[in-house]
Amino acid sequence: MATALFTHADGLDHVTPEGHPERVARLEHLLHALAGLDLVREAAPEAEDAQLRLCHPQRYIDRIRAGVPASGQVQLDADTWLSPGSFRAASRAAGAAVAAVDAVLEGRVANAFCAMRPPGHHAETETPMGFCLFGNVAIAAKHALEAHGLSRVAVVDFDVHHGNGTQDLLWNEARTLFIGSHQMPLWPGTGRPDERGAHDNVLNLPLAPGSGGAEMRAAWAPAISRLRAFEPELLIISAGFDAHQDDPLAQLEWSVEDFRWITRELCKMARDVCGGRVVSCLEGGYDLAALSASGKAHVEVLMEAGA
Repeated sequence: MATALFTHADGLDHVTPEGHPERVARLEHLLHALAGLDLVREAAPEAEDAQLRLCHPQRYIDRIRAGVPASGQVQLDADTWLSPGSFRAASRAAGAAVAAVDAVLEGRVANAFCAMRPPGHHAETETPMGFCLFGNVAIAAKHALEAHGLSRVAVVDFDVHHGNGTQDLLWNEARTLFIGSHQMPLWPGTGRPDERGAHDNVLNLPLAPGSGGAEMRAAWAPAISRLRAFEPELLIISAGFDAHQDDPLAQLEWSVEDFRWITRELCKMARDVCGGRVVSCLEGGYDLAALSASGKAHVEVLMEAGA
């Protein structure tokens, strides 16, 4: 079996203002780092509105589509922008996650990584925020449940910022378990341990500024035991690489080896519990060198697990 890479050049057409951290160069640098790897390369399709509606109402989808400018850029909030190519890029980011779920659950590949932008884990039900337009991993989880008839899907998030959107979109979904580590305090200010979901299906792992790999591993070890006990039939990862010590937007001190460690531990759990079925989607990571090195390490572990 092999590891698939879902991506598309449309991800380069979501253009943010000069100096914005979520920029075109992120995807360019990551794809360059992955260029020499033996991956099954797939074009990310655009998501259908029906797939987006698994998490977002049609009026929200229509509002984002209608807000796309003919030229230039439109600001949605302090951090989130639309350019002429933004809806198509965001649709392919969600579509990549859905197509990756199909490929993994149908047994065409062992696991998959979706290298697309904009990211998705801050997008709430009707609120774009934090660079994000659609909740890619939550949409993928709901697709696995509804289209493939799964009973339990786990979503994990190791981005440095709390996945408030994923938490919002899956809060009432008893068939999912959402576990995420993140720096606290830090924007968006959510992710307290007492935020547990409507069905005790949320587990937040806040990490103190300045903490590094040792603290991360101590937090994730029991969380992975919780994952095993949940017995998911599919694992979906929000793979943000902004907990790296060189990232400019936060103050965690992870190294490339820490991203390799957490990926390996998650893949071991998936191997033992759900036949190694893993779909990973790019979230944050704003130092280009750190993003490239950490993202490559993450994908290399996926390849080892899928071999």
